[in-house]
Amino acid sequence: MKKKFNIEVDCANCAAKMEEATKKTPGVKDAVVNFVMQKMTVEFEEGADLNDVMKQVLKNCKKVESDIEIEI
Repeated sequence: MKKKFNIEVDCANCAAKMEEATKKTPGVKDAVVNFVMQKMTVEFEEGADLNDVMKQVLKNCKKVESDIEIEI
């Protein structure tokens, strides 16, 4: 299952780091962060709890950029 989220990220470099952090999160099959559009597309592994996975994604992304916002 793929789902899009609105994000707020300040620079393209941070967006790339957030994409990598998201891809490493358990339950995430793939992720793409579009800095220009301020969107994150996440493909979840089958059977993953979307809310739990996205809470962990947010936590991992905040390690990259502390003021990141993801509309879950």
